[in-house]
Amino acid sequence: MNAIEVLKNRSETRLFKAVFPNTTNHYDTLFGGTALKLMDEASFICATRFSRKKVVTVSTDRIDFTKPIPQGTIIELVARVDKIGKTSCVVKVDVFMEDMYSYKREKVVTGYFTFVAIGDDKKTIPIIDNYS
Repeated sequence: MNAIEVLKNRSETRLFKAVFPNTTNHYDTLFGGTALKLMDEASFICATRFSRKKVVTVSTDRIDFTKPIPQGTIIELVARVDKIGKTSCVVKVDVFMEDMYSYKREKVVTGYFTFVAIGDDKKTIPIIDNYS
């Protein structure tokens, strides 16, 4: 396993949340904006752990919501670096839904978030040192 793969594996980030009424819409399902906020947070942590530098979100790619996430479920967000460039990385985030009272679990959302590394002057810098 090369150094990049080690960094990718080490930076994988997992967050768990319970879907409570204050995070749902009028259909009693997780509000899409809340899901996006959580996905951006998980991907930011992952990109930061990967690079150990200041990073900012510059774009998101297609976000696919395949099923509604009802109130009273548990979600797990799994963020992993998918691609790297000279100054940027793309983090894939999968959201899994679990029933609180059974072992049923399924992937319900996938999205991609692009981050760039920035220096103190807010200009882009290499995402990892000695990038080739």
